Amino acid sequence: MTNPENFIAAKAAEAVKSLYNADADASALQVQVTRKEFEGDYTLVVFPLLKVSRSTPENTGKSIGEWLVSNCPEVSGYNVVKGFLNISFSTSFWNGVFASIASDADFGQHAPTGKTIMVEFSSPNTNKPLHLGHIRNNLLGWSVSKLLEANGHRVLKVNLVNDRGIHICKSMLAWLRQGNGETPETSGKKGDHLVGDCYVAFNNIYKAEVDELVAGGMSKEEAEKNAPSLKEAQEMLYKWEHGDEEVIALWKKMNGWVYAGFDKTYSDLGISFDRTYYESQTYLLGKALVQKGLEMGIFEKEADGSVWCDLTSDGLDRKLLLRGDGTSVYMTQDLGTAEQRFKEYSLDEHIYVVGNEQNYHFQVLKLILKKLGFDWADSIYHLSYGMVELPQGKMKSREGTVVDADDLIEKMYNTARETSLELGKLDDMDEKEQDALFRMIGLGALKYFIIKVDPKKTMLFDPKESIDFNGNTGPFIQYTHARIKSILRKADATGISHAGATEIAPDTGLSSKEIRIIKILNQFPDKIAEGGAAHSPAVIANYAYDLAKEFNQYYHDTPILREENGALLRYRLVLVENIAKVLVKAMSILGITLPERM
Repeated sequence: MTNPENFIAAKAAEAVKSLYNADADASALQVQVTRKEFEGDYTLVVFPLLKVSRSTPENTGKSIGEWLVSNCPEVSGYNVVKGFLNISFSTSFWNGVFASIASDADFGQHAPTGKTIMVEFSSPNTNKPLHLGHIRNNLLGWSVSKLLEANGHRVLKVNLVNDRGIHICKSMLAWLRQGNGETPETSGKKGDHLVGDCYVAFNNIYKAEVDELVAGGMSKEEAEKNAPSLKEAQEMLYKWEHGDEEVIALWKKMNGWVYAGFDKTYSDLGISFDRTYYESQTYLLGKALVQKGLEMGIFEKEADGSVWCDLTSDGLDRKLLLRGDGTSVYMTQDLGTAEQRFKEYSLDEHIYVVGNEQNYHFQVLKLILKKLGFDWADSIYHLSYGMVELPQGKMKSREGTVVDADDLIEKMYNTARETSLELGKLDDMDEKEQDALFRMIGLGALKYFIIKVDPKKTMLFDPKESIDFNGNTGPFIQYTHARIKSILRKADATGISHAGATEIAPDTGLSSKEIRIIKILNQFPDKIAEGGAAHSPAVIANYAYDLAKEFNQYYHDTPILREENGALLRYRLVLVENIAKVLVKAMSILGITLPERM
């Protein structure tokens, strides 16, 4: 890849040496894309050089500009606006940049770094199906993983399934009381939906019991603690932890239903993992670390047997690590799994994709690991993302008011189908092709709408807005790709060969729109680096939109297939072909497929 900013900075440093006999650090010079309202390609900020030029900003800019034109064949002209030197590159320079892009099959992919990064995402509970909040988590985890791979890192995608605890016991109890032996096979329900219905049923039982106790004179707080169903669920958890065969058998059966349901949803979303951990197998891992912390004197045991870490001197609070009965908490498990993973994989970074309501948890996790002597604690990164809200407000699992992931995927399919059929351009597609296209568009709309928002921001999800074929949406980018492919098919059908046409004669020249497209294409590797550094696939989503938008403006103003100059026609075909190539690469990082036709 040719980096124009670095090129200008290096040549400007040479100019300073030649003109003023002074050394300038090229890496410290400020070069940026010229603003649209000014003529030029890139702008050098002259003000920092005045101390060596001992002249006005205008004269300094003019002297450097003239030196560049005289000594660099790549520079075709310049103009100075106050302290800003706007530089224009020659057609031959842009030919070289574009040829480099077009000839690089791995354009955008960074060289291997040798670093290993683990990304933990999804982490569902086995008492309910995946919902809209999980979708944002999964799509972020997947796209961040792909983005880090594009940056040259080895990435391990892992899932930690929360398959034990009071939540699953509540579903199990409701199934025993009201399930009537229902199974996914007998009910026709996905297993995760069946178990989720049981969780909602338990909550209804529990609320009725609380109301009855309150009506009998008990305070609400006491009633919530003493409701018979809650006591029974707690007893079931105790039995599970002590290996009761009947409870374990029911737990395995109902979790098995949920796993099968999760797998179907993951498959529909195009999500997979390199490894899946289960809390039932990891929740005891941290106990040895708790003992180590006691021996080191950084943890303390209370009279009731509970173990705590006092973080008040660090501006935090006291953190429970083991309950008085010896059972572990989430923090205990996370300490143990972190140690296990860093030992097993020699990780350079461990990213947890978890909502921002857990910010404090990960602050504490890193601090305790640091106190235990693990320097790699600094390599833990919490990718904290905002919640997904709906026009009608927040979702509540206990009340069954969540937006179910499976229902949403199907709704996106149906909306894509209706919208596409209204456009009336699919008459030459058979039913199977149409079905695949509707799923591609529906998923593309869903994924793009969620990923284009910076992870840290809370977002409002509107399915109708997400599937608009205009504006900053997945279908708009998909339609752009299909339009380019249509142009190329028409060119092939008329016998126009354009392979390798990456240069245009200087006397023919390039339009300002073509130069702008080459500039945007050339930014792709830098955008991958920028997105990777920020752990934000939104950078790539919005880059893809900018590129698609630029193509559509170019297509509107430029008669590509009606161009009479054969060399320019072939050049333009290669140009749009490479726009399609980069769009495919960018959107694949987001897990989005682009259609050949639509």
